[in-house]
Amino acid sequence: MAEKVLMKGNEAIAEAAIRAGCRHFFGYPITPQTEVSAYMAKKMPKIGGVFLQAESEIAAANMVLGAASAGVRAMTSSSSPGISLKQEAISYIIGSDLPCLILNIQRGGPGLGGIQPSQSDYFQATRSPGHGDGHMLVFAPASVQEMVTLVGDAFDLADKYRMPAMILGDGALGQMMEPVVFEDKEVKAPEKPWATNGHENKRPHNIINSLYIQPDELEKIVKERFEKYEKIKATEARAEEFMTDDAEIIVVAYGIAARVAKSAVRNARAAGIKAGLIRPITLWPFPEKVIKARVGQAKAFLTVELSMGQMVEDVRLAVECKKPVEFFGRTGGMVPTTAEVYGEIVRLNGGAK
Repeated sequence: MAEKVLMKGNEAIAEAAIRAGCRHFFGYPITPQTEVSAYMAKKMPKIGGVFLQAESEIAAANMVLGAASAGVRAMTSSSSPGISLKQEAISYIIGSDLPCLILNIQRGGPGLGGIQPSQSDYFQATRSPGHGDGHMLVFAPASVQEMVTLVGDAFDLADKYRMPAMILGDGALGQMMEPVVFEDKEVKAPEKPWATNGHENKRPHNIINSLYIQPDELEKIVKERFEKYEKIKATEARAEEFMTDDAEIIVVAYGIAARVAKSAVRNARAAGIKAGLIRPITLWPFPEKVIKARVGQAKAFLTVELSMGQMVEDVRLAVECKKPVEFFGRTGGMVPTTAEVYGEIVRLNGGAK
């Protein structure tokens, strides 16, 4: 029977990970996601799991690499500066074709920045999660409930494609409290014949590695990985559409910014403006086909972000210069208001009716 509870976002994520079969968590405290580690520290020993506060963010990510190599569901979490420190290990995880879950509850930057909500790590997550040619799955929840749902999906798809997955949230989602439903469903661990978990002389040794001395061998491996990425782009991109059937002004926003944008779209509709919202749920793969499908009917697109403009580049690539794509954002931890986004919609429409 489904269970409905009121939970803070960070704690809900941790509980969802446990229910998804995660028994190995390695972290390091940093605002605004420390409650994830605190929750895991309390719960993991009670269920036979492993919680370890590492000596650094770098160490925590490398511990995930080791645990994932053994075939277990492993997770780490941090906030923006901490994710930067984890990037070397994330690249090793990508190069070793290992599934795991990485949580980033974003804060303002660059540098230490602030501790307020931000979406300024979009490029880091989708363009350069680590050095070299590689990607990870990136999910962008817009509510505490969706964070809970996407944790399970992220683990499942990470296992399916043997690659890391990231939940890219923000300080607002991590700290807010909302009712969430935890579905009771059986977690079936997939077979991982590649794992370094002992062989009892029944099979050859498994080796997890991301080092290839011969350049032609590395090129072959990377090209094979990118063939997999193309299949993921074709099948796993997700987005929500809101009032887009006849929309002429289409707002594109994700995460907490999408909730603000949705209210602005409702206000625009009340004023007689044909506005709609496309909310990417996966940031990699980016749901470009959903945007392309609306280009013909749109007068203009408006991208709204908690940054100086990052996802807007992917929107422009999808629109292919066929219609104007404008940007509105707040940064440094500031969150756009409904009135501000509504004003931009009215401006692009040439006024309200």
